Amino acid sequence: MKYEVVIGLEVHSQLLTVSKMFCSCNSQYQGLEPNTVVCPVCMGMPGTLPVVNAKAVELAIATGLALQCEIDQGTKFDRKNYPYPDLMKGYQISQYDKPIARCGILEVKVDGLTKPIRINRVHMEEDVAKLSHSQGGGESSYSLLDINRAGIPLMEIVSEPDLRSPEEARSYLISLRSILQYIGVSTANMEEGNFRCDANISLKEFSDKELGSKVEIKNMNSFKAVYEALQYEIKRQTKLKDSNERIMSETRGWVEEQGVTVSQRSKEEIADYRYFPEPDLPPLEIDSTLITSIKDKLPELPNIKKARFISEYKLSEYDADMIIASKQIAEYFESVMLTKVLTEDQKVGYGKNLANWIIGDISKLLDETGQDVSSLNFTPEHLFELIESIITGKFSNAIGKRIFVEMTKSGKSPGEIAESHGLVQISDVSLIAKVIDDVIDNNVKSVSDYLEGNLNVLRFLVGQVMKETKGKANPQKATELLQEKLESLNNR
Repeated sequence: MKYEVVIGLEVHSQLLTVSKMFCSCNSQYQGLEPNTVVCPVCMGMPGTLPVVNAKAVELAIATGLALQCEIDQGTKFDRKNYPYPDLMKGYQISQYDKPIARCGILEVKVDGLTKPIRINRVHMEEDVAKLSHSQGGGESSYSLLDINRAGIPLMEIVSEPDLRSPEEARSYLISLRSILQYIGVSTANMEEGNFRCDANISLKEFSDKELGSKVEIKNMNSFKAVYEALQYEIKRQTKLKDSNERIMSETRGWVEEQGVTVSQRSKEEIADYRYFPEPDLPPLEIDSTLITSIKDKLPELPNIKKARFISEYKLSEYDADMIIASKQIAEYFESVMLTKVLTEDQKVGYGKNLANWIIGDISKLLDETGQDVSSLNFTPEHLFELIESIITGKFSNAIGKRIFVEMTKSGKSPGEIAESHGLVQISDVSLIAKVIDDVIDNNVKSVSDYLEGNLNVLRFLVGQVMKETKGKANPQKATELLQEKLESLNNR
């Protein structure tokens, strides 16, 4: 890289509360008719008074603690002034110089290396209304305003400019979303707009102490969009610097269809917002006992769970990362593993097999159907039974795959499916031996090749045994018996 890339991220995440930040309106606005979940407070009517949502405060504290932040016991709200049409009051109630949490750490991992990213602050504010634009051209161009979102409890998490690549930025966002989901403060769904990211990026010479002109990128609604927008902006700014052209400090929007950023407006400075203390809300004093209580109730965080899965189940780092990436998947993994009391050795074997099923067949099923694990047609107990039957030799892997497919359709247990479809694995030595005799008689050329030293033929012959038994023969027993039979022929 010719220039050093400097990236800082501002993440806005909607909080999971029943009501809005400063009024009693329902916070569940998604999918409702526009402008139906509003009140005089949402609309910013004269004479209305906001009241702080206590639950939102608790969720913000939980977030700060999960990010190893210092919690400010004496915080306050401020007015952030700007004249956009999505802001009903002409200002936003936010936090400026005394955020609820500051000075945290979030670790990211890229290319096998772990890097701490400093968290500057976590502060609370209210969301704004939603603007929708129609670009028909001329008189057919218009904008629509939906006030339902105005006042939704919002939390802004601001990183220090410690990120040095789009890869690190993506890893940071994935890790942050995972933490928010684990502690239950937000759904953190980017596609639905309740987890939104603005990226600040600049380029500088590696020897420079001062940062370059900062460009803010907006309108990114997926991790892919953030990654691609940063990649584009690096190329754009590099070209300007190579040509000795000035890089404007501005706000740019990401146009995903074209894969470019476009200039929107000049970058605001702090002074432009004319912050001052919110006169309708007193300073917020947070008791230390409340902080302790929230800390004690925090669930196991993703990085801790990952370390435990690696230690307890001997999962590879890759498998552990895949499992813990989703709180729901991680909980499902444990619900299956806790079906039966297992020895330490069994935990290792069952854990690896279960991870393979989840990362492979189950993930594929969820992707194809749009389901989540809670809506699967079979129970965790059924999946455990399937894995146990394969490990103990009751089912072959091939039969297990067939039974799994039927489980997804019928919801029946593996035992029920195996019995009704005649899929129980054949482990009877005499039955397998008879099939082996037939395979040897019908494949004289292959047997001859094996006896002449072509050991690779063994796999073909085992395949013929499995074919004759419709996949029901125990493959390990079949292989052992076939080898014994062939060796006996070789010794004649």
